[in-house]
Amino acid sequence: MKASPDAITSAMQLYFSGELLRNTQKFLMLRGVQANHVTVYRWITKYVKLMQKYLEQMKPQLSDTWRADELFLKVKGNMKYLYALMDDETRFWIAQQVSDTKYTADISPMLRQGKHVAGKAPHTLITDGAFNFESAFRSAFYRENKALAIQHVRHVRMSGDRNNNRMERFNGEIRDREKVMRSLKKADSPILAGCQIYHNYVRPHMALDGKTPADKAGITVKGQDKWLTLIQRASQVRATEN
Repeated sequence: MKASPDAITSAMQLYFSGELLRNTQKFLMLRGVQANHVTVYRWITKYVKLMQKYLEQMKPQLSDTWRADELFLKVKGNMKYLYALMDDETRFWIAQQVSDTKYTADISPMLRQGKHVAGKAPHTLITDGAFNFESAFRSAFYRENKALAIQHVRHVRMSGDRNNNRMERFNGEIRDREKVMRSLKKADSPILAGCQIYHNYVRPHMALDGKTPADKAGITVKGQDKWLTLIQRASQVRATEN
């Protein structure tokens, strides 16, 4: 790191917890750090990619019930849809996919990615009634469904034992973040990957008794500055690989 580790991780914490890039720049200037908003974005891009590669090796211990939903966001000013897959018990954000459409997008790649991340398929998948969830479910979990009779719960109501309120709260978290991002520049933006890392490994959740989803899923990130811990671990792994 050319800048101090504290400056970089402070910038990442500010940005992913809701600050604009320019506000993050102003905060750093108050601490004597000369870094403009472009530099902050470059830090985010560089270290998110580093952490992402390292975290792909992690195997979270997830429950047998997963939830999936979609919300709209803008990419280069155009309307897109962010599909997200979340574990019901740990709130771990398992996988994501950006698509052009809401009802016809093939989201089976996201479900297959979820199966890869977890090392298994769920016993129950809870979604809304969109038909593409059903087709993706049948495609991604075809073999497991034949063997385990996986249940796909659709036409979810907002009351009762099987509702998607938890996913709606998650969507609210992402909507709040998207308002600050204004408009993403590309669908595979490191910003979305950074949001996923922040949600899973850095941000404590009240519903999880102040723990992170990673904590609940058996992945412990020690230290007060979890960004720094993750970057250090990822850098060490990369050094051994090289």
